[in-house]
Amino acid sequence: MGKVIAIANQKGGVGKTTTSVNIAAGLAYLHQKVLLVDFDSQANATQGVGASRQTIKKSVYDLILGEQKVNDVVKNLKEPPMDLIPATIELAGADLQMAEFKLGREKLLKNKLDEVKDDYDYIIIDCPPSLGLLNTNALTAADTVIIPVQCEYYALEGLTQLLSTIRLVNRLFNNKLKIEGVLLTMFDSHTNLSKEVQQEVRKYFKEIVYKAYIPRSVRFAEAPSKGESIFQYDIRSEGAKAYAAVVKEILVANERSKANGKQEIR
Repeated sequence: MGKVIAIANQKGGVGKTTTSVNIAAGLAYLHQKVLLVDFDSQANATQGVGASRQTIKKSVYDLILGEQKVNDVVKNLKEPPMDLIPATIELAGADLQMAEFKLGREKLLKNKLDEVKDDYDYIIIDCPPSLGLLNTNALTAADTVIIPVQCEYYALEGLTQLLSTIRLVNRLFNNKLKIEGVLLTMFDSHTNLSKEVQQEVRKYFKEIVYKAYIPRSVRFAEAPSKGESIFQYDIRSEGAKAYAAVVKEILVANERSKANGKQEIR
């Protein structure tokens, strides 16, 4: 059975979509069967893997609020070699529509993904920068959560609310939900601030922080404009090496958990 990982942080600009795209791509290039779910109405993950808006007839909006199944909306990509459930601007109104549901509105995404979970090794969900029903759906569908935290001032601001939401979803809708890991992003080795924030985050979250961290790099801004992951755009870059290291940590932790016969979180 595949593992569903939500990439979540309600704070914008923390590298959430960059992380979603490049973890999914990194896993795919290591011969894992991967499905990337763009669950953000900005559709940046969709564009970031080169999916043309003009070719999108059905999206994740149609999946959760229509009669479509995953196979009706999924796009098979050649590079990176993985599947994508794209997003469109239609998703922006989904929260309001879901609010009208009396029962089951938190499990709309889970119900659809459960049908194909056995077909994939990993399903990566790029969550929206908010804490509404879309995020609740993503967390309800997920086995674990990766939280990107930027190495900047106020890095921990808002995380208390996110952690409260994760605990709430765990209690009400998904009692298996755990934190997979905390990923430090936008690290600038030339500044004391980045080093101080890294120390603070590692002190706060302890062993669940990934050993690898993501450096600040203009390459991450350039790659999406080409519709490419960092591995396609510049495989030799420090950013590509960093995400490759994170992907290795994810795989090692997952293999260890399988060997132990239970899900083990970093």
